[in-house]
Amino acid sequence: MHSVPTIETERLILRPYRRDDFAAYSTLFADAEVTRFIGGVPFSREQAWTRFLRQVGMWQYFGFGFFALQDRETGQFIGEAGFHDLHRVITPSLEGTMETGWALSPHSHGHGLATEAVRAVLGWGDQHFPAQKKTCIIDTANLASLRVASKLQFKETGRTTYHRAHVILLER
Repeated sequence: MHSVPTIETERLILRPYRRDDFAAYSTLFADAEVTRFIGGVPFSREQAWTRFLRQVGMWQYFGFGFFALQDRETGQFIGEAGFHDLHRVITPSLEGTMETGWALSPHSHGHGLATEAVRAVLGWGDQHFPAQKKTCIIDTANLASLRVASKLQFKETGRTTYHRAHVILLER
């Protein structure tokens, strides 16, 4: 089993999920603002649980995964960021890449925390998996995430439709 590292930035602690994170995690993904570009529909508690377990289990099989994001000052769980390989049915395929993703609570939006978290995640990924391609998929209307991706040198490689949403495929 791979151990999940802890990464500290100026304002965040990126750490393994804890079982007691689930209440905040479920609340995060029940928020329509958070899920607007992640399937478009708030998650039920059951759907959030499945996603939570997927994020935890990714580390076991790939040696990478998502981190829980904790505000250093308050200790509050504020979101997640990391990598996954979801075997999406999408053309072109993202399988075999480290698909980068992030989601933060609405009260954390607009403060540069997503950029800070994803920069730390990418630094870890580049150090431990230097030859593996880093990708992401972002809804064309998600301007905030497109700005984060641009700041972190992701470049557009294509556009397609995924689950009826128009998305941009990016690579770093």
